[in-house]
Amino acid sequence: MNRSLASLIVHKGFGVIGFDNRLQVVERNAAAVDILATVVLQHHDGDLQDLFPELVGVQDQLMRIVEKQAGDYRLDHVNRRDGQGQTRYWDLLLLAGPEVGRGMLIIEEITEKAMAIQAVNQQRYDLYLYRQSLDHRRNQIGSWLKGQSTAIKRIIDTIQKISRIPSATVLLTGETGTGKNLTARMIHESSMSREMPLVEINCAALPESMIEAELFGYEKGSFTHAVATKPGLLEGAHGGTLFLDEIGELPINVQAKLLSMIESKSFRRLGSTKTREVDVRIIAATNRDLKLEIAEKRFREDLFYRLNAVSMDLPPLRELGEDVLLIADHFVRLLNVDFKKKINGFSPDARKALLAHSWPGNVRELNNCIERAMIFIDSDVIDLSDLVLTTPSSGNDAVDDSCWTVPAAGIDLEDVERRLILSALDQSENNKSKAARLLGLTRHTLRYRMEKHGFS
Repeated sequence: MNRSLASLIVHKGFGVIGFDNRLQVVERNAAAVDILATVVLQHHDGDLQDLFPELVGVQDQLMRIVEKQAGDYRLDHVNRRDGQGQTRYWDLLLLAGPEVGRGMLIIEEITEKAMAIQAVNQQRYDLYLYRQSLDHRRNQIGSWLKGQSTAIKRIIDTIQKISRIPSATVLLTGETGTGKNLTARMIHESSMSREMPLVEINCAALPESMIEAELFGYEKGSFTHAVATKPGLLEGAHGGTLFLDEIGELPINVQAKLLSMIESKSFRRLGSTKTREVDVRIIAATNRDLKLEIAEKRFREDLFYRLNAVSMDLPPLRELGEDVLLIADHFVRLLNVDFKKKINGFSPDARKALLAHSWPGNVRELNNCIERAMIFIDSDVIDLSDLVLTTPSSGNDAVDDSCWTVPAAGIDLEDVERRLILSALDQSENNKSKAARLLGLTRHTLRYRMEKHGFS
């Protein structure tokens, strides 16, 4: 063994096993003994191929190395289990020995390196799967929006145009269930790169006292329960899109702060004097008539015109004609994957029923109807009997008109209002937004009437 190789072996702590021209182990250094002692081996002495079965089949090449007729032979990432059940990794290098008829096997412990490489490869694979899933999700999100109706073509054309202007503010209007959330995602993903965030906030789902803090963030100590500084959703959307669903429920004071942020591209957290810059696209959605809300002083006119740079009114499903069948077929294809089924669409009677139904719940109702049918179906075609198509009765039809007749003795109107509010709160499990919808009120009007009756 030359001096340089010997120094390298000592410096790196390599294990060395000497073997003869019969591939029998004749010597080991201390490092080799220590390395082999860490793992469970069936054979500790004798034939080199008993120690390393990976060398079986390359005897001829090993013999040429021993006889100094060939260079070297490598085996990378040989692995064994240690006494604790953990996998250890080695790189093996076989060289000619200092004299003819002798060879050396050099063992390099590379467990940490191998684990690091595995972690990096796993991250790359996870990233690949994530990107593939994003592409698949993008296709799913956009593929329901198809058809020949004028309304669908108009929406697709608008999305294509605003995709080239990622800073444009968009206002989505339409009935509940018309796909405003999906449309917002399509707009974001058609104009933003994969890395850009899409942050959603449902303005009706948060208590009024929390919306400002969630949206703009807050500093420690800015209010009673602010025990730590928390960035808001606006900061989380930096560089991407902030989707404000049910923006008609946003309190007036928060509307003013949102308008200021849109115009200046800056804001301050609650309890902070520091101005923070933010680059974010705003997409807002509502099923309310914002012009009526403006007339009743519940929505700022200046904010409406700022949000209304690009307006998209999503049509109800009942106005899409035979496009309903295209969307229904799309849902069947998606659910076939989810449910591992092979449903081949709808029978003629089922298709007629889908076209005839008024779809008060719009796309959401259609999706739920098909999902319910596919859960229980036993055949490969959805028939009329598999579809559950119900139209909720209006409030006036649900209750006998005689219930609203004023008795001869008269009534206390304030008491009736108080009882109706209590009933709505009870049915909605004290969710004020839901209670307001049950009563046909805005959340702000409900709050005013609750305060009038002394409710907390």
